[in-house]
Amino acid sequence: MESATRPLDALLDLLLPTRCAGCGAARSQLCSGCRTALARATGHPVRPDPPPPGLPPVFAAAEYAGPVRALLLAHKERGALRLAAPLGAALATAVRAAAGLPAPAGGPLLLVPVPSTRRAVRARGHDPVQRLARAALRQLRREGLHGRTAPLLRPVRAVADQSGLTAPERWRNLTGALAVRPSAAPLLHRRPVVLVDDLVTTGASLAEAARALAAAGAEVVAAATVAATARRDRGRRAGGPGARTGPTP
Repeated sequence: MESATRPLDALLDLLLPTRCAGCGAARSQLCSGCRTALARATGHPVRPDPPPPGLPPVFAAAEYAGPVRALLLAHKERGALRLAAPLGAALATAVRAAAGLPAPAGGPLLLVPVPSTRRAVRARGHDPVQRLARAALRQLRREGLHGRTAPLLRPVRAVADQSGLTAPERWRNLTGALAVRPSAAPLLHRRPVVLVDDLVTTGASLAEAARALAAAGAEVVAAATVAATARRDRGRRAGGPGARTGPTP
């Protein structure tokens, strides 16, 4: 639980002096100001412009800018795993907003993370979206929302580097790139599914994940992310630092 880990975090910050991954303040990997900013995040609807075909309703906790962007990158690319709990709590606010939509009757909510490629997991040493999904679920359970998380999707073909591609180019690049694991069918039966990811940019990854789940008979209620990039003009190229590569950037 996050409350149980804070004394340990404080001790580690004293023994191993560091700087806030969000703003650079000294003596803490996550300063009180950045922690408060994450804690105040609330899930709200977002929509890429233009949206890809098949994109479900999407909810994000924050804009992908400033400290939030820096914290997500530190967790994903630099292995700052202690940030999973506060980022997961922010993701939980987006999941709560998504879960408030009309859902098919069935069992507890099922959170399905968008998968990383094997190469990305090896390079990073962890799967950041799975870790955030588990952290979000722990927060939701503390608040009385029943559910589980399951990595039911897998990449089934190679994709080109997404950096620098326009939104339509990203959609074409990812179409058919994901599939549901053969053993997943029992978990998908009559359960509302919320896709989870760390970031939504063009929506291509979430749309492809929703397509793969729908092909297996799942009912995707919505998608939830920690952050969303600013809306983009039609045809503008999506890229820059932190841009996605592969089914999960």
